[in-house]
Amino acid sequence: MRANATRWIVVPPNAEVHPVDRHVGRQIRLLRVQCNLSQGDLGKGVGISYQQMQKYETGKNRVSASMLYEIARFLQVSPERFFDGLPDPGTGEIHEAAAEIDERLAYISTTDGRQLIENMLRLSPRLRNRITAIASILADEQSNMLAPET
Repeated sequence: MRANATRWIVVPPNAEVHPVDRHVGRQIRLLRVQCNLSQGDLGKGVGISYQQMQKYETGKNRVSASMLYEIARFLQVSPERFFDGLPDPGTGEIHEAAAEIDERLAYISTTDGRQLIENMLRLSPRLRNRITAIASILADEQSNMLAPET
């Protein structure tokens, strides 16, 4: 284990987690789940405890560049993969875009989200399209019911 791989940055308890830190943590979780690894498995693979991996995934502790590199190497992905979906730097849209992306990633990482995806993949493309259309109609109806009348 390398000395610089064990260092982490602790976010002060009263500080809000930066959207990019939250996004990177959720990307780590998503990739870990896709690889069918536990937090302990991934932690052991990069030389940290499962508790530390949990803190990275929640954004409680920021992931250092060297640790992000080690995690990417272990998961066999490019380090850039952890930033997928974020807007380009300097656009000023980070908070809104990251929150929307994080909500999607958070759902996909749940048991329900994974089960939904697994079941959808068992269906034919035609049935998947029909179910997607039905879900869109239901979401629109719900939005219309919740929207204030003008």
